Amino acid sequence: MMNCIAVDDEPLALDLMTTYIRQVPGLHLVKTCSNAVEAMEVMHQEHIDLIFLDIQMPGLTGLQFVQSLKQKPFVVFTTAYTKYALDGYELDVLDYLVKPFSFERFLKCVNKATEAHKLLTSSTPSSLKALPPDYLFVNADYSLVKINISDIAYVEGLKDYIKIFTSGNNKAVVTRMSMKAIEERLLLMGFRRIHKSHIVNLSKISSIKKSRVVIDGVELTVGDSYRSGLFKSLGLDIPESE
Repeated sequence: MMNCIAVDDEPLALDLMTTYIRQVPGLHLVKTCSNAVEAMEVMHQEHIDLIFLDIQMPGLTGLQFVQSLKQKPFVVFTTAYTKYALDGYELDVLDYLVKPFSFERFLKCVNKATEAHKLLTSSTPSSLKALPPDYLFVNADYSLVKINISDIAYVEGLKDYIKIFTSGNNKAVVTRMSMKAIEERLLLMGFRRIHKSHIVNLSKISSIKKSRVVIDGVELTVGDSYRSGLFKSLGLDIPESE
């Protein structure tokens, strides 16, 4: 069962979404919201797995709302405008429903969300234990070392190993784990991959210098293929290529 909310400033759109959601046994509609601020309040009170989110709304838009989320559930954009499809891709949203959409198209989207939810809940890497989402244990120095996720500044990949750097600590924790595995763990926690060898905590970035970010005085290169996604995640305009 997935907890979901529908966010739209059009009452008729919310009514249709409510009707669709209630026809699917695997969905539990927690609440409908008329704006992003209301949705944010609900997410502070309830665990939400899936958001059906309109983009064009007064005040905080759907795009701005998604960019503000540190822990992002699965997001499906529902909009009458196809021009935002690229933005949705950059924000790693699950699907993009163009109004008016049929129940058949909606059901296809839900099936996609269900599969993604199953994968997320059943494929925790073996080197990461079943723990609350704000910390993890990794194997290092013949013991299990606890690391608070909020303390992580950035992660560096070294073939079959990774180095986890935490703020205020010059010594990194080295553990045998793939970049893909740690990226999956940190994806919804405000982190972003900026290079094939680096994943960074967006909140730890102190400045951006051309094609580099600075974290704790360390300059890290931003790969060309990751540049657009990084700036979108930070809510910044993408600069012209150098």
